[in-house]
Amino acid sequence: MRTHPVFLSPLRNVFFTMSRSLSRFLSRFLSLMLLNFSLNLHRSSIALQVIGGNATVVQGETAILPCKLTDTKEPLGQISWQRKTRGKPVNDNFFTVTSSGPNYVNGVDKRFRFIGNFSAHNGSLQLSDVTLLDEGSYSCIFTLFPSGNHRTEIPLNVLVPPDTSVNDHHLLMGNEEVLLATCTAAGSRPPVEVKWTYSTLSEKVKAITNTTQHANGTTTTESSLFGVPTRDINQQPVTCVVTSSALSKPKTLPLTLQVHFSPTEVNISEISKDSFECLTEANPNANFTWSRPGQSWPQSAVRVDGAKLQLLSITSDLNGLYKCEASNLYGRKHGQLYVYVTSGTCTACWVLFSLLLLLIPIGVGAWWYFKKHSSSPHEDKGKRNTEVASELEVLHL
Repeated sequence: MRTHPVFLSPLRNVFFTMSRSLSRFLSRFLSLMLLNFSLNLHRSSIALQVIGGNATVVQGETAILPCKLTDTKEPLGQISWQRKTRGKPVNDNFFTVTSSGPNYVNGVDKRFRFIGNFSAHNGSLQLSDVTLLDEGSYSCIFTLFPSGNHRTEIPLNVLVPPDTSVNDHHLLMGNEEVLLATCTAAGSRPPVEVKWTYSTLSEKVKAITNTTQHANGTTTTESSLFGVPTRDINQQPVTCVVTSSALSKPKTLPLTLQVHFSPTEVNISEISKDSFECLTEANPNANFTWSRPGQSWPQSAVRVDGAKLQLLSITSDLNGLYKCEASNLYGRKHGQLYVYVTSGTCTACWVLFSLLLLLIPIGVGAWWYFKKHSSSPHEDKGKRNTEVASELEVLHL
């Protein structure tokens, strides 16, 4: 039996209408679901944060690259690290962390060590023995599902301490201004400050500072000290002070200025009645040589100790001229000493001479007594008058 088409048309229309209504309902439902998902995802994206920061380190030391994800309940798939540095100018993937542990990418660099915690959403790295080539930007990336990648940038700034030195120059005494000393702070980053301290020479010296920039971003600073090389400057202390943010404290470099000159006037001073010393000024210190011009050197009678001369026995053999010569690399000068001994000391001679003075009167008295008592009475009377007269003359003299 066939159904008449007239009776199917209303059913078809009802079905069509219901289908369209259902389609609209499903479409709106899906749209609302997608919108709700998108809103939730957006709220989640707004809530979560990847916290990094800036890192500054001195070359050769250890840097911490901090990275932590907060405020999310999405599953974490992976933590990735990228870098763009002086040594790696093209963006480079170098490290990843998964639930199974950390891994090096594109080569092994064991200076990097994972110090975070994957389950705690901490992706921090440690970089030891930092060099200037490590300076640049480091990217920490957290991959979540379903929201995808979330990242932060950690700039790494590397400070380079200077290689410092201070040097004086070979100064000869003169009257014109010359370069006295140089203080150098080489290869620093950032540039350093160089100053001189010279409290006793403030009006006698001046400093001039120059800087040189290098291709690697470092700077060399050189400060030169100028002045007239006189004896007043010789042995004066100066100090170069280098200040830098790459140093924990200012670096002080002391220096004693050296002005070289030949020996000045040589003087000979008396230390004691038998010792003498040769005195002069010179830089470097003078060497002393004693000599006896035109005469042999009395080895056993004198002792020489550098600038000192000692006479060991005072005899006339020491009489004569002695010369002291002071010399160094830059010249020589001499002084003279004349020794004159009036008499020697002889104990035996003095004893004999004293005995002789005592014996002469005794002998003369004995002879006179013997002569007086051996003559006749008449002769004695005449002679006695003559002798009395003689005795009176001697007493008078």
